[in-house]
Formats: sequence, C-alpha cells, structure tokens
Amino acid sequence: MQGITKQTYCDQITEYIKGRILAGEFAPGDKLNEVLLAARLSISRAPIREALQLLVQEGLVVSIPQRGKFIAALTSKEIRNSYFTGGVLEGAAAASTIHLFTDEDFTRLRALVDAMAETVAEDGDMDRLAELDTAFHGIIFSRTDNDLLVELSRRSCQGLSKFLLFRHWRTVFTPQEVLERHRTVLEALLTRDPAHIERTIRDHYKDSGRRMARWGTDYSAPQAPAPAAPQG
Repeated sequence: MQGITKQTYCDQITEYIKGRILAGEFAPGDKLNEVLLAARLSISRAPIREALQLLVQEGLVVSIPQRGKFIAALTSKEIRNSYFTGGVLEGAAAASTIHLFTDEDFTRLRALVDAMAETVAEDGDMDRLAELDTAFHGIIFSRTDNDLLVELSRRSCQGLSKFLLFRHWRTVFTPQEVLERHRTVLEALLTRDPAHIERTIRDHYKDSGRRMARWGTDYSAPQAPAPAAPQG
C-alpha cells in the first residue's frame, strides 16, 4: 500500500471492513479494535480511525463512549423503521423528479429488469441480483439533486441490505420475488403518477423491513401452542 494517499487508505479500510461483514467474520455487536486492525493491515491507527468514523456515518458501525466502536446490531423495530424511512425518502425522491426522467432512463430501468429476468432464468444468482438492484435504485435517485435526501435514504437501507443483513437478504426473497418486486416498481414509474410511485416504493421497502425484522437482536420466533391437556 506504499505511496497511496491517506484517503485511499481510508477507502480501502472501509471496503475491507465491509468485506469482513459480508464474509461473516464481523458480526452485529462485534467490537472493532483499532490496534488489532492496524496490526493486521500493517498501517497506522489514523486511517483506521477515519474509516471507522465513515462507517459510523453510514450506520454500519456504532460508537459507544468509553466502550469503543461496534458493528451495528439493530432491534426488529429499528430494522422496520430503517426500511420504512428509506422507502419514504426514496419514494419522495422519485415522485418529485419523475417529470425529469427521460426515455433513456426508462430504457436503462427496463434493461436492468430484463437482466434480472435473465439471471433468474439462468441460475438465480443473488449476488448478481443484488448488483442489479443497486443499479436500479441508483437510477431512481439519478434525477435528484438533494444530496442529503440521497445520503439519508441510503444510510437507512443500503447498509442494512447489502452488508449487515445481506446473508439474510439472500434468503428472505426468492430470485423470482426479487424480479417481480422490481417489475412492480418499474410499472409504477412508467405511469409517471407521483402519488402512485411514492406509495409503491414505500410499500416495496415496508415489505422488506417486515421480512428482515425477524433478524433483529430482540426477535424470538413464535412458539407453537402447547398441546391441550387431556380431558377427563
């Protein structure tokens, strides 16, 4: 890594930590030790500290005074709220800019949905579908010039789906469901009806939050009812 700027160090460390989250090496609630990370990567603690602060801003890491920094661990309610918030923000972004969408924008959206269909037909590769999902939602935001709205929306959901809960995202929806959900959003966008678009995108995220909430730190699976006592 010699000759690379500090900012590039920070970017690489951020990606390294995200990669370890995806691999399951860093799990929700795990403490991130700056000294150990610096030793493992053979660099100073300064860029480690900077990278961790960026991850705090993204919502993937939480900082607890006098205790340190930890991989975020969310309750079921926090997961539902995060997805709902992301849906409200993305829905508002799409509804307020749909009049700016061009034929090329819609062509790109259709191409991504077609690529999802091809992936489902071939092997249902969820990693590929995740890439297409990210690109699809990126286009929805592409006509928005409100950087704060985009940042808050992505912080609410992208980190959850693509990192903290990605191993669950891969199983909570079947490949066919991923395809159909994005077809529904595309159909709503094609109407150019702001109210319908906003409602559809909000419901898209609300459903994700409802399904993903089962992996909140406080979730307990419903228990089967106890058998009735014998009579007589």
